[in-house]
Amino acid sequence: MSQEGYDHTAVEKRWQEAWDDASVYRTPDEVDDPTYVLGMYPYPSGKLHMGHVRNYTITDAYARYRRMRGDDVLHPMGWDAFGLPAENAAKERDTNPRDWTFDCIDTMRGQMQSMGFGYDWDREVTTCTPEYYQWNQWLFRRFHEAGLVERRDAEVNWCPSCETVLADEQVEGDDELCWRCDTPVETRDLDQWFLEITEYADELLDAIDGLEGWPDSVRQMQRNWIGRQHGTTLEFHVDGHGPVEAFTTRVDTIHGATFFALAPDHPISEELARSDEDVRRFVEEDADPEGDEPNGVETDLTATNPATGEEIPVFVADFVLSDVGTGALMAVPGHDERDHAFAEKMGVDIEPVIAPEPGEWDGESVPDAPDVSEAAFTDDGVVINSGQYSGLDSETARDRLTEDIESAEATTQYRLRDWGISRQRYWGTPIPVVHCDDCGSVLVPESDLPVELPEFINTTGNPLDAAEEWKETTCPECGGPATRETDTMDTFVDSSWYFLRYVSPGDEALPFDLDRANDWMPVDQYVGGIEHAVMHLLYSRFVTKVLADEEGLEHREPFTNLLAQGMVQLEGEKMSKSKGNVVSPQRIVDEYGADTARLFMMQAAQPERDFDWSEEGVKSTHRFLARLTDLVEGYAAGEAETAPAGADRDTIDDYVDDEIDAAVAIAGGEYDDLTFNVALREAQDLVGTLRSYRGHTDPHPETYERGIDVAVRLLAPVVPHLAEELWETLDRDGFVVEADWPTATVDRETVERRRRLVENTREDVRDIVEVAGIEDPERIDVVVAPDWKYDALAIAIDSDADNLISELMAESHIRDRGDDAASYGQDLQANREALQETLSGDDEYEALRAASWLIEREFDAPVRVERAADADDAVVRKAEPGRPAIDIVE
Repeated sequence: MSQEGYDHTAVEKRWQEAWDDASVYRTPDEVDDPTYVLGMYPYPSGKLHMGHVRNYTITDAYARYRRMRGDDVLHPMGWDAFGLPAENAAKERDTNPRDWTFDCIDTMRGQMQSMGFGYDWDREVTTCTPEYYQWNQWLFRRFHEAGLVERRDAEVNWCPSCETVLADEQVEGDDELCWRCDTPVETRDLDQWFLEITEYADELLDAIDGLEGWPDSVRQMQRNWIGRQHGTTLEFHVDGHGPVEAFTTRVDTIHGATFFALAPDHPISEELARSDEDVRRFVEEDADPEGDEPNGVETDLTATNPATGEEIPVFVADFVLSDVGTGALMAVPGHDERDHAFAEKMGVDIEPVIAPEPGEWDGESVPDAPDVSEAAFTDDGVVINSGQYSGLDSETARDRLTEDIESAEATTQYRLRDWGISRQRYWGTPIPVVHCDDCGSVLVPESDLPVELPEFINTTGNPLDAAEEWKETTCPECGGPATRETDTMDTFVDSSWYFLRYVSPGDEALPFDLDRANDWMPVDQYVGGIEHAVMHLLYSRFVTKVLADEEGLEHREPFTNLLAQGMVQLEGEKMSKSKGNVVSPQRIVDEYGADTARLFMMQAAQPERDFDWSEEGVKSTHRFLARLTDLVEGYAAGEAETAPAGADRDTIDDYVDDEIDAAVAIAGGEYDDLTFNVALREAQDLVGTLRSYRGHTDPHPETYERGIDVAVRLLAPVVPHLAEELWETLDRDGFVVEADWPTATVDRETVERRRRLVENTREDVRDIVEVAGIEDPERIDVVVAPDWKYDALAIAIDSDADNLISELMAESHIRDRGDDAASYGQDLQANREALQETLSGDDEYEALRAASWLIEREFDAPVRVERAADADDAVVRKAEPGRPAIDIVE
């Protein structure tokens, strides 16, 4: 086989057809509890991009690995097929979203199949089909029956370009841009349907700690988004406007409140703007909530501090937000950094009322006040300058003040808002409601579901508003004329439960088979982008909890383990069409093969990290696969000379056998942890070792065959097509995808100690040769430490005695070594924190003998590995566990 390459096109097509004919990836319904591996299903935009390929290669490799470990595996795929881009594309092309979407699906499905992804295509779901979206409508009814749906007039986020409402989670960045088109988002008042996710806010937050298989970053993003704060609501009386409610988490600082602040869109601010030019200018022109520093304008109003009765000035300030708290706050510059910056700018008093050190309060001596002239003191502490509350710790003061202030009430607030699901677009799930003049808003009966979309009308705004015949219907309650709801559901409703549909995709009676879902769920390993942390992932958790409460699901979390994969970049930048730096996956498959693309992508970096696409890296990977093919085909053809059958094993055979075990021991654990790059490094290094083995000696036939067999199996999850081809070349039975994962007789810890020993020894030889200027060594002796030193090291590692020397000398076989024991004991005492366990003396001897050929080959000199009892005492004294003595004869 030439190392120029192999016919990847023929190989990949052949095995894709063979897997399909044998239904290798089908998961039977009767399986009890398969390992559920899932990549976030894609939006069918037209073609796969590199982000898709990376995501799905990760899940495919892991699914293949679990299958080889003997698991039944559920690894399905589907399409997040509703959404505005398809609607816009259809308008531009004067077609309809359905045809456009299914054309895209056909293209992307074909690309997925060409990548060799092992999906159970019998379980494919497509969310834009009535067979799927009727269950969105069914869920809407169930949520409504559970009291978790509300229709109300609300101020909503509106994208003027997309002409639809956006959820808070779909408004991105400081500039508040639409998540799809980057248009600045506006606010409007509209009648909207909401799912009351806030009813589950506490559980969604409290359960985050139990998501141990999720990245910390995603868990923290969800905590921040839910934004639970325990505090106090209380009323400040504002001149001419009566009581105004404010929320604070630090009511213990209320005696230090030196001004009161209102959001620019607070009703009082808007009223003032009509009569006060300064306030109008600030509210309409100058307010910048996303600015680097707080800005505001003073009003003619004052507010009465309910704890002190003092009048404090009222400001309209852009750092006060109407959707956080109440849109009004008491400002305590001494103990809040934002308030401090504003007070400095506006010349407002800054007064300390919390001291950093709790002290004994005797009613006379006052704890030292912090210096708050330059910066606020924001920690809890002891209350000062606060009348009868002085001397209390902050927590106690908060409780007492909340009890004592008449208008105060302990309150828990959340940043999370209810999930507005109404979208003024066509290409989505129709909300199953009709509006009747007599009966109001009425749910469509379950027997009438699905409410199907009418034919697409190419018009501005919402095409459903123009579907007059479709809109006209009768009321399910009174039989009178009624109008259908023309809003469709947010497409995140589709993805909030799709993983359940894969369990029973053909079920015509229910969205999922409950018994099977309780056996098969939750998803064991989920993979997708971190950009879904506070949308899809949060919504999926919410819907799962509701289904647990209302439908009998036995799990309350949908995904046990989550991997947020990094981006594929080009020269440090995210690939995008607008930048013109997109690398086509299809070109790579056509030119180099799917296995090359898969292997390069998986070996380039840990899955959660970004990495740079490199054409040279792809070529290098392709060359490796050619070398692997050459190795296996050469062995199968008998081109490599091997030792005669039954021949004695040499030390080099022992070394290679050890390295085969080592590769298995490490790769398996790395596949378990999804650190594929480390697992693949082991497999590729093993291939390199086998090629060196073949070139250095006549390999022992059993060792050589086992090494090649193991290398193919270790690579099979990532390069499945070539692995199948080589498996057949080796005349193995069945598919490699169904083969057993190789086993090893050694654990990882032993492997790492052995490798550390060999590498340190080789490095020591290099150092001696370089420092001594030895050009042509005659012989290299490697001497293993005496047994008593291993015993002394073990004692030192286990000991917590202050005087290690005394403990060592209590052992007669160590004490009998006299000065050598004392000297070694002092070394151990001095380095106790850095001591590491090593192999035993016998194991070090065997490992060094097996690896001696590496040193012989590097320095072109014979190597003799000796035990301490067989070596010169002067050399033995230099030997330590894990660091044999080196004696080079010139």
